[in-house]
Amino acid sequence: MDFIIISGLSGAGKSSIAAHLEDLGFYCVDNLPVSLIPDFAALCMAGGGSGNYERVALVTDIRGGQSFDGLFLALESLEEMDCEYKILFVEADDEVIIQRYKETRHAHPLTRQGYSLAESVKRERLALEAVRQRATHIINTTALNHAKLRSEILRLFGDGSPSESMSVSVISFGFKYGIPIEADLVFDVRFLPNPFYIPALRHATGLDESVRSFLFGYDQTHAFLKHLEQMLSFLLPEYIKEGKSALVIAIGCTGGQHRSVAITRAISDFIRQKGYYASENHRDMTRG
Repeated sequence: MDFIIISGLSGAGKSSIAAHLEDLGFYCVDNLPVSLIPDFAALCMAGGGSGNYERVALVTDIRGGQSFDGLFLALESLEEMDCEYKILFVEADDEVIIQRYKETRHAHPLTRQGYSLAESVKRERLALEAVRQRATHIINTTALNHAKLRSEILRLFGDGSPSESMSVSVISFGFKYGIPIEADLVFDVRFLPNPFYIPALRHATGLDESVRSFLFGYDQTHAFLKHLEQMLSFLLPEYIKEGKSALVIAIGCTGGQHRSVAITRAISDFIRQKGYYASENHRDMTRG
């Protein structure tokens, strides 16, 4: 079981890191009372390898109080339970944290105690020093944008597989019903021969072998797929480098029943063969 405790400075990016870990399949709990950590760990360990608790991340911070004695007691309990854990400490420069709070207009937890924002950041850093010293990993987010932060989380906690880095959704659609608003990439396959004009194929779909055989009987279908596969082989790793965790590819024909469906199935299969997770959805296939 992977058991990660995320702590660090308010405004340093703990929530963003938890979100990235969720993308990797971690079950994340924000601000769980430290006294409940051993009980929660016991629950996860009792699940063996069969539940949703094989990879867990807990966020604990200054909202639980300035003293972290309770956290250290909880860590001792984890050690007595033979529960292996890692502490991920998140920090950033004072000036950057102050600027982030000014931009978001959120209140720092310690400002409620009457301290200025700058004084709150300094006091929190001092209170967290003992936690920092016990950290397994320390991430300073001062110079990390979204993509770089995700890359660092993947480096520390990912298994390196493409499917873990990004999921791809491939959607077929009909242009007469509109382009899917969630699409990142849109490809128009209306240049391909249209099975609609073949009476025996009119009421079939791109999932039927008869339609597939018709379409793949033309050289332009194979040529298009070859070029599209080459493009995606280049693009997918580049999107991952930029921190993109989900990509939506839309394939369109006139009504979304024949050509776009068959090409969507072929592209989805290709993406899975490359090692990525790919879902397949035919939005307008049954509208015809």
